[in-house]
Amino acid sequence: MPRQPLGGERPLSPLQGERTPQYLVIGHIAADLQADGTVVLGGTALYSAITAARLGWRVGVLTRGAFGKTVGGLTIPSLEPFGGEISIVNQDADFPTVFVNEYHAGRRVQQIRHWAGPIDLRGLPPHWANARVVHLGPIAQEIDQRQVGALTPGFLGVTPQGFMREWPREAGGKVRLTHLRLTPELVSRIDGVVVSDEEIHLARDTVERVGAVRLGVVTRGEGGALVHFGGEKVELAGYPVKTRDLTGAGDVFAAAFFIKATDRTGSADAAGRFANAVAGLSLRQVGPYGIPDRAEAVAFMEEQELRRR
Repeated sequence: MPRQPLGGERPLSPLQGERTPQYLVIGHIAADLQADGTVVLGGTALYSAITAARLGWRVGVLTRGAFGKTVGGLTIPSLEPFGGEISIVNQDADFPTVFVNEYHAGRRVQQIRHWAGPIDLRGLPPHWANARVVHLGPIAQEIDQRQVGALTPGFLGVTPQGFMREWPREAGGKVRLTHLRLTPELVSRIDGVVVSDEEIHLARDTVERVGAVRLGVVTRGEGGALVHFGGEKVELAGYPVKTRDLTGAGDVFAAAFFIKATDRTGSADAAGRFANAVAGLSLRQVGPYGIPDRAEAVAFMEEQELRRR
């Protein structure tokens, strides 16, 4: 099913931009080129940020790209519709990062047409660096791991898929996945890492190393998730929902998981079940429209748990 454009027209809020976000996502907001030539915004930074906002958190995004204009014959949507929910610091570029996604025999084949370039973490508003949660959500090698040391969050979460993508940088082209290579300094600081079951064979060492002392998660789509925590692990079944669109489900899961993991009265099991509920509900509609608020997610989770007893 084709993804639909995101709607609404709300201006960016200067007041929000001046306040320290509770949840900060760093990564490119992607421009996904559709078969009909239209462009839809997406990517981890956008989906995770919207999720955190729906769950009641004050949210900031540091990204890079060109938005609200026509570049290279592509009409790129504006970021302004999201200003009522999230604060966005955008570092200008000639293009956004443009993905083309094709599906062959049920497998996704990706191309990167244009790359927005590296995000300079030195451009982050100083008071944003100590957000309660900082989520590194790269989609295309845009974060310099050496700059992460300047961040001082209460919880550092990582969805590392963008660290594993390689493609011809000059001309653009087909994306291939490579083994995850994070610096020892970064790995030692990670509180939570989330990868998909399609990525785990390239990231197993990191997930298990982080999970041995903190939290490492493998998402399994409708099959739920495997959570490593403090050297232990638990398998959590997914919740049955009528699925309309799978786009962004992993990013929704990650944001919900990181948020719940900061609850000192909770557990890894509780964080995983909550994230399963939020991500499951998000599948009901195309794009981010199905992402629930906290009350809806908790009610759904409790209802499903009762049915299992």
